Amino acid sequence: MSRSDFTVRVGGDSATGGIITTGEIFARIAAYAGLDVYTTRTIPSEIKGGHVMFQARLASTAVWSQGDDLDMLVAFDQESIDRYFKLIRFGGVLVFNSNDGQPPAVTDGVTTYALPLNEIAKSINFQRGRNLIAIGALVKLFGLPFETATTVIEKQLGRKKELLEQNIGALKTGFDYVEKNITPTAPYSLKPRADAPEHDRLVLNGNQALALGAFAAGCRFFAGYPITPATDIMEFLAGEFPRIGGTLIQAEDEIAALGMAMGASYTGARAMTATSGPGLSLMTELIGHATMSELPVVIVDVQRAGPSTGMPTKVTQGDLRISVFGAHDDAPRIVLAPVSVEDCFYQMINAFNLAEKYQTPVIFLSDQDMSVRVQTIAPFDLTRVQHAPRWLWESNGVNQSYARYAITPSGISPMALPGMKGGQYVAEGLEHLPSGAPDYTPEVHFENMEKRARKIRSAASEADRMRLLERFGDRGAPLVILGWGSTIGPVREAVARAQKEGMKVEVLYTKLIFPLPRDQIAEFIAERKAILVPELNHTGQYARMIQAEFWREVVSLRKFGGIPFTTQEIYDRIKQIYAAKCKPKGRGARALPTRRAKKRIIRKS
Repeated sequence: MSRSDFTVRVGGDSATGGIITTGEIFARIAAYAGLDVYTTRTIPSEIKGGHVMFQARLASTAVWSQGDDLDMLVAFDQESIDRYFKLIRFGGVLVFNSNDGQPPAVTDGVTTYALPLNEIAKSINFQRGRNLIAIGALVKLFGLPFETATTVIEKQLGRKKELLEQNIGALKTGFDYVEKNITPTAPYSLKPRADAPEHDRLVLNGNQALALGAFAAGCRFFAGYPITPATDIMEFLAGEFPRIGGTLIQAEDEIAALGMAMGASYTGARAMTATSGPGLSLMTELIGHATMSELPVVIVDVQRAGPSTGMPTKVTQGDLRISVFGAHDDAPRIVLAPVSVEDCFYQMINAFNLAEKYQTPVIFLSDQDMSVRVQTIAPFDLTRVQHAPRWLWESNGVNQSYARYAITPSGISPMALPGMKGGQYVAEGLEHLPSGAPDYTPEVHFENMEKRARKIRSAASEADRMRLLERFGDRGAPLVILGWGSTIGPVREAVARAQKEGMKVEVLYTKLIFPLPRDQIAEFIAERKAILVPELNHTGQYARMIQAEFWREVVSLRKFGGIPFTTQEIYDRIKQIYAAKCKPKGRGARALPTRRAKKRIIRKS
């Protein structure tokens, strides 16, 4: 039976090796074969290993979330069966390693296929090749081209030439085993898209797209300290920076990393660092210093669950407050949040342009799920890549005094670079006169606080020009969804599902988190019956920002278990709100049919 949309999960113990590799390589095979791919994963934070899972949704059309119920579970061990068997939908499939696990006695409409991975690996004298055998089995189960699988293996694992032949042999062994023992009764196949050749598609994760965006933005300096899940950014840049004349330094800690990036910016370089929540906490004082000294710098925060060390390999949107308000006294900065893997590329360009134009730190909020998510996307539109220049000071050739922090209507002052004759100034953390000399009078502090806030407020005017808003759905709908970040995927699919059932919903996602694009949000929420704000944190941080700013009641939908929303969770809340707040008025109004009523209608017809 051919399917156009399929969700498969691979589970096992990372200590045995290859679980994530199994899922990631299989997803890339599907993508290179012409399918759209959307993945998610969990990984243990301990070196000793632990249970992991990789989930891939594969479709012949665009997909925006990881899916709801599983169509197939590939279980390497008993723990995976015990954890996830109940998630397999009726009519789904369990493929299990029969050497390390057994399905429950009652499978309730789930087809099971035994795959003795340990025995097969032993038969080819390649115990470490269980994951390659499993990949070959999946390729055959889904009817994907074996040649494409071989190509992906060569790209992903070809660095060790001595193992490449053995890896491809294991792939073929799994493929042949399924063809001989399972294919006659296997229920699924996926038809690749004929209109999507490999060279017209990119298969990237969020960290890779983000790093490519930094290249395109003209970033030539990076300093960082390794921290999950941001480390991949530094590793990717380290491999590519030498080709473009960039400089990368692994600092002794996050504080030093930001200090180095600020120093590079002082000399005129476009500079950045990348970290996660604990590192951002350490950077707080230097973020204030960058605000005070008006230095452009981009700080990527790949959010992970906390507090403290928390759950280093699980997702959250819990760093919004520290990103916007984390400072002693008021230290305004710009905060951006991309909504997808593709958007990571474009918003990094916006981040650098905003930092340079407004001479300020810009915090870029990604998250763990988006950082490791592999997604099929269109090639980047390089016509959208433009560089906003920094306002540099120019000497008029006569003896003049340079006022680095001159009070201007925009709040932006011309900046001199080292070596510019007459442009010497000190960029320190003390309050200062226009020249940069320290001054602590109330009048100077008042003027400078207004200056720094004024330029940040004016950045809100960039929202439309820079495409910092994403809006879709039914104009004038009684229910609106207001959100930010990576939750947009399941929201998009839930809204489409609701619209099919006659529920009108409109959506606005703001990529500019601070300053809020106040005018656009105010117009969007005006005269609506209900406002739903979904986010991945415990207190509803964005929802409370909206309530405080606009004095409007909102419905805060919060999830904080370290995993992303499903489409069903968003859809269920839409349906609840519609029933409670958006019912049509009047005697002749027809209520939305319940599931039971729908069954009666079907039977009657």
